[in-house]
Amino acid sequence: MGKVQLQIEGISFSYGAESILDQVSFTVPTGQLLGIIGPNGSGKSTLLRTISRTLKPHLGKVLLESRDITSLSSQEIARQMAVVPQENRYDFPFTVEEIVLMGRTPHLGRFQREGPRDRRIVEQALQITNCAHLAQKPVTQLSGGERQRVTIARALAQEPRILLLDEPMAHLDINHQTEILNIVRQLNKDFRLTVIMVLHDLNLASEYCDHLLLLKKGKIYRLGPPEELITSENIAAVYGSRVLIRRHPLHGRPQITVLSQNTVPAQGGKGIRVHVVGGGGMAAALMGELVYAGYQVTAGVLNICDSDWEQAKILGIPIVEAPPFSPLTEEDHRRNLHLIAQAQRVILAPIPFGEGNIKNLQALQAAAARGQQVIVIDRIPMEKRDYTGGKALEEYRRLLALGVIKVKEEEEIFRLLEGEESTQ
Repeated sequence: MGKVQLQIEGISFSYGAESILDQVSFTVPTGQLLGIIGPNGSGKSTLLRTISRTLKPHLGKVLLESRDITSLSSQEIARQMAVVPQENRYDFPFTVEEIVLMGRTPHLGRFQREGPRDRRIVEQALQITNCAHLAQKPVTQLSGGERQRVTIARALAQEPRILLLDEPMAHLDINHQTEILNIVRQLNKDFRLTVIMVLHDLNLASEYCDHLLLLKKGKIYRLGPPEELITSENIAAVYGSRVLIRRHPLHGRPQITVLSQNTVPAQGGKGIRVHVVGGGGMAAALMGELVYAGYQVTAGVLNICDSDWEQAKILGIPIVEAPPFSPLTEEDHRRNLHLIAQAQRVILAPIPFGEGNIKNLQALQAAAARGQQVIVIDRIPMEKRDYTGGKALEEYRRLLALGVIKVKEEEEIFRLLEGEESTQ
């Protein structure tokens, strides 16, 4: 971690009797890109305004390079910190260049005019933010995304060491959102500019920020890297939302899918316990559909890091897991038999079989032999899924001989389950 540049010590703030921030403390090292997240009313923007000295906290203090910001002049603060606010209203037709030149004000004397160095800095800020071609255009004629880039350029013209952004993508389409965030990230990496920004979009916050600060009712709920902070438990506790979390296929950061109320099962489900034998991603969708339909689902044996294993973890269902690329042990087999014995229905997805998972077929045989209903999805012929030289096909035929139910598609499973449910 780099040198501590900004230190927030026990900040509390209220509007009248309403507490907005309550004993907020954290540090920001030089060069960090910190995202502040949390639901509406959690105090995100208020926190940013106390850091910038727009608001004075009732308790606590903000230290900039170990100096209390209340001891600094507005000009000194503006040389150290620049702010990009939520709303960028430009009511007068100044040119873009004139707007960005205003960022040089903290570096000029009372009656001093901009010099060649100031104009070079402005020119660089315009280039960095892709605004050079707009320099002579009236700011009132710009689109929302262009205005936001100009505002960032003006902030850069201050030559700050810290950049504060309050929901910089508000009212922008997705293309302009990523454009703004790419500029911010590039500034952070190329110039080691410390960035603190308030964000509503959790997926963008996860993708672009080094660390996240999660606020709940004016208090810090969690602070850490996205990989540790973006969890279904944290999101449920702070936002009250049930979510699925997956790793992004390109950058590996956690990404959120919010489950609508229509997809969340009622507490306790439908009372029917279903065990799914999967692997290789062949049961992922089925497990999700069963969970959201309200069934109590278990699964196994699944190898760690298998896509079915990942889905089961996301869904939070009980599973029997085995190390990746390892054959199932007798202990794995025993635990799988235990889960199967507790289920009212057992489903075999159209998974491939090798020497490592052939015991799953034997577990299904045991279930069928003791009278449990076993449903087999036979969409893909076993001959195309047998990588054991015929052993799996032989075990599969033994299973079919025990009177299991064969279906071609998952939809048939739900018709069976719903029919049984109506007779209960």
